[in-house]
Amino acid sequence: MRVLLVDGDAGRGALLEQALSDAGHKVVARIADDAELLTRVGEFQPDIIIIDMDAPGRDTLEQLREISRDQPKPVIMFSDNRDGEFIRQSVQAGVSAYIVDGLSRERVMPIVEVAIARFREFQALRRELEETRNQLADRKIVDKAKGILMQKKKMSEDQAYQFLRKTAMSRNTRLVEVARILISLEEGL
Repeated sequence: MRVLLVDGDAGRGALLEQALSDAGHKVVARIADDAELLTRVGEFQPDIIIIDMDAPGRDTLEQLREISRDQPKPVIMFSDNRDGEFIRQSVQAGVSAYIVDGLSRERVMPIVEVAIARFREFQALRRELEETRNQLADRKIVDKAKGILMQKKKMSEDQAYQFLRKTAMSRNTRLVEVARILISLEEGL
């Protein structure tokens, strides 16, 4: 894995880098602060981001929100900040693992593995949610088109559905596309 390491403390950074290297991972960049985190992520395209800071700030969280939205990847944050609200905001911003109580070499890889597993699970849930939303939106469009046919052509719901289905099959297109065309034609009139 390609790792972007953010750590202002040279000693801690070296410990993390050594543990990651020993596990076969490559630290593609090690930056001292998070001021240009978003830019560095775009530049180095890491597979995972590890942030080890005493007190990450709101700017860090804002950059993590953008990364999570535009270039999602697992993020591990080691911090001394024990504030529950900040931890909650960090997780909402895209942090996969928030670790308090310092860092030891033996803990690095299990934490990385858990963070990656949680990230993958979250991404799978996100994709599933998006697919469900799309299916629901498609269903609403088909239902609206059926309603038009039922009203204008005095068809039953089943007849309207069969008409849309048959038209989609004969044109080798998706049912929802036929429904969209019907709706746009109706709205054009």
